[in-house]
Amino acid sequence: MKNQWLDENITTVSDDPRRIPRKPDPLGPNRILVLKNARIFDGTGKSAYNGSIVLHKNKVHSVVTGATHEFPKNAEIIDLEGKTIMPGLIDAHTHLDLTSSKLPLSLAIDVADCTLRALERMTYYIESGITSIRDCASAGTFAFRLKDWVAKNSIPGPRIFPAGQLITSTGGHGTSSVKLGNSLEIFTCEASGPHEWRDKVRYQFKKGADFIKTGSPFSQEEIEAAVDEAHSLGLKITTDAERDYIEKAVKAGVDVVEHSLPRTDQVIQLMAERKVYSVPTLIPYDIIIDSEGGYFGNSTRRFTLTKDTIRSTVRKMKDAGIEMGIGTDIFYEVFPAIADVYYMELHNLEELGFSASEVLCMATRVNSKILDMSDKLGTLEPGKLADLIVVNGQPDKDLASIKNIDLVIRDGYIVVKNKKINMESHHNPPLASLIEKMKSNGLDLDGC
Repeated sequence: MKNQWLDENITTVSDDPRRIPRKPDPLGPNRILVLKNARIFDGTGKSAYNGSIVLHKNKVHSVVTGATHEFPKNAEIIDLEGKTIMPGLIDAHTHLDLTSSKLPLSLAIDVADCTLRALERMTYYIESGITSIRDCASAGTFAFRLKDWVAKNSIPGPRIFPAGQLITSTGGHGTSSVKLGNSLEIFTCEASGPHEWRDKVRYQFKKGADFIKTGSPFSQEEIEAAVDEAHSLGLKITTDAERDYIEKAVKAGVDVVEHSLPRTDQVIQLMAERKVYSVPTLIPYDIIIDSEGGYFGNSTRRFTLTKDTIRSTVRKMKDAGIEMGIGTDIFYEVFPAIADVYYMELHNLEELGFSASEVLCMATRVNSKILDMSDKLGTLEPGKLADLIVVNGQPDKDLASIKNIDLVIRDGYIVVKNKKINMESHHNPPLASLIEKMKSNGLDLDGC
């Protein structure tokens, strides 16, 4: 729908799946930045090559191969001495405000505490080279506001692509095991019947959702209504489902299936035929199984779940040719270790038969498709948004080096340097110029 009616050569739009027309104001820092003398892993599927990348404001201006080149005289140049430049990593399954059962309920559901938890986690993500996150359900509107503040470069963090609340049936996933001190209920939205499911999709879109997240159980008519409404609004839709509910969702036309939960071989083939993406999220189940011995006390998890069962599902999806992204879906106290966790998820996929370079493409290019942002993110090509990382090592040959992040650039801004947050100066404009701006905006200063 969007691509049919929007010519982005003429109309400037928001850098998100909603593609809202906006004024063509320049974005990013007002400079030309050259990253030279590097190994470039561009995420397109090509082998790494030597070269340089030229950034102009918030876009990739050019990718230059070879060792010598004439750069603009006014450019800022950083010599990377053979380090690897690659697209910024994307985490396709996060929950920014997820809380711990140890936190009092009054704080778990408090909007200020939700926001502060998210702000803290955003620093962990960006410091780890994760320049975009897909927030797969959170409470209220805080994720939408944080998304806007990051876009203005007013706070450090990755791009946020929020779903709003998880839409599920009455007593469905995220609501069936809610206890005091658990904030799950506030980022779920219960609906009953096709009309309510359609209405809840509209409600998340109204808040600013970049995609729609659904959870089982649901009837065929309910998930069909949700899919139809999401697609009518120009959004992708995903589901957190299991068993025959995955079949219902795939037949209804969902774009993505989260997790590596049980499903039939026939459904896996149907996913492949319909080009439905998967975000397996092996790591949270590994942690649950190692720490708790299994997944207990949840009525939407009534099946045998082991490390073998989840890996068997991923192997079958791999053999069927289903494109898979990388998501961590981690929780509670694990967030400070996101660099290790993300690497472990990459390593999980490598152990299942993907090469290191294939896994990195899943973390960048495939994840950008899942976000519906492949025209703007996921690869290093002219015209794409300037989201990239510099790695001290060769992660396309040794995945463990992905933890050695030297530089993180988001939207053209250097946001992490020497492993520390690097917020560029917002300057200190003269007071008189601000007052004139207020007057030009029609603000009445007489009452001040």
